[in-house]
Amino acid sequence: MDLNKLRDRLSEIDRQLVEFVAERQSIVEEIGTLKRSEQRPTRDFSREKRVLDGARAQAEALGVSPKLAESLMRLLIQSSLTNQEQARVRAEGHGTGRAALVIGGSGQMGRWFSKFLDSQGFDVTIADPAPSDSGYRYLADWREAEDNFAVTVISAPISITADILSQLAEHPRQGLILDIGSLKSPLTDNLRAVAATGSKITSLHPMFGPDTELLSGRHVIFMDAGSKQALEEAKHLFSSTMAIQIDMELEDHDRLIAYVLGLSHALNVAFFTALAESGEAAPNLSKLSSTTFDAQLAVAELVAQDNPHLYFEIQKLNPYGLAPLEELSKAVQRIAQMVESGDEEAFAQLMKRGKEYLGKREQARG
Repeated sequence: MDLNKLRDRLSEIDRQLVEFVAERQSIVEEIGTLKRSEQRPTRDFSREKRVLDGARAQAEALGVSPKLAESLMRLLIQSSLTNQEQARVRAEGHGTGRAALVIGGSGQMGRWFSKFLDSQGFDVTIADPAPSDSGYRYLADWREAEDNFAVTVISAPISITADILSQLAEHPRQGLILDIGSLKSPLTDNLRAVAATGSKITSLHPMFGPDTELLSGRHVIFMDAGSKQALEEAKHLFSSTMAIQIDMELEDHDRLIAYVLGLSHALNVAFFTALAESGEAAPNLSKLSSTTFDAQLAVAELVAQDNPHLYFEIQKLNPYGLAPLEELSKAVQRIAQMVESGDEEAFAQLMKRGKEYLGKREQARG
């Protein structure tokens, strides 16, 4: 059999694979409908394990890489979960016949919340000085919007959010008000002031990016700003998803986020800055690869493509932000001293301590 005929056979198999994926997706939709009717959770971890174990066993019996089979099935499972979650959000939507306003709806997270609320049946209006091509009703100035929104999401830079909250404290609005800022210390007083007017306001922090489709395994932090009713209504908006809901005090948020966001951002900025200033041209480094380097590079590339002004705001406006940066600097200096002095034992102890800490972290998570 010649090369062209072999390629034709391969193309036919590829076509059949896509057809099987489409058939699988159709069955998944039926399963999702049945789960909702029987009030079953979207995700079944024991079922997923059986599917993955079965795929690995079958692959091994057929002489196929079990790792390849597992990767393929994980991709299909993720696609299935995404479709089921989105279908459940639409089916159990809480916004039918109600209006929602997204202040800053032209921004990345503003667009995410606009789509999220729209999928629940809300009639979405975007208010943003930047024009929007989303197809939703649009206003350049949120203050021109009528006071008839069941939900208002504030998705704006922190300094602008503080100003919006200040105006809401002077001119209260009905409906649920959500602040989704990455920091809370610059907003806490204003959040409390709005709540003191009797407004239903609460604060949350979605710990995921605007490209996120599946919320399973993703965290959303909820903080009471002075209105228990607002807090419960905000949680209810995510009740149809598989997001992990975390309760946190407003005063604790920024101290922890200084490590979760501030430290990780700084680490990656330092990483690609060291590469950029190393004198090694990108074409030279692109020829080299290692598991650790490639993994770190992939994360650093995502950070480098993000909004630098937002990243600086997260560093600058967090009153706890400098401590992790100082600790990072000290850690790098310690490593350099160990290498320079040839202290292998101290280096090994440093790695051992890190391994123990990370192990405890995994135990705490699961």
